[in-house]
Amino acid sequence: MKRMQNMLLVVAVIVLGVAPLWIVEAPSDEAGNQSAMFGGADDKARNLVSEIRPDYQPWFTPLVEPASSEIASMLFALQAALGAGFIGYYLGAARTRERLRNERKTAHESDTSGD
Repeated sequence: MKRMQNMLLVVAVIVLGVAPLWIVEAPSDEAGNQSAMFGGADDKARNLVSEIRPDYQPWFTPLVEPASSEIASMLFALQAALGAGFIGYYLGAARTRERLRNERKTAHESDTSGD
C-alpha cells in the first residue's frame, strides 16, 4: 500500500511539473510578437531607468559577467538549488534533533519511574 502511495505521489509531481508546459501559451507583446516568458527583472529595470533618465550612468559594473544568458540562468538555478538544499537539510536536522530529544526524554522518564 505504501509503495502504491509513493508511486502516485511521484506521478502527481511529474504531472504538476510538466502539465504547465503544455497548458500555458507563450505570451506575446503589444505587437503580437512572441516574447520571452520569464524575462529578467534586471532588464526591465534597466529599460525603465533608461526611459526615465537617458543620461543615467551606473555606479559600478559587475566584477564577473556571465558569457551568455544561459549561463546566468544556470547560475541562478544553482543558487536556488543550493539554498533549497540548505533549508531542507536544516529543517530535517532540526526535526531529527527534536525527535531524538523527545525519545531521550521519554526513555529517561521511563527509567526514573521504574525506581
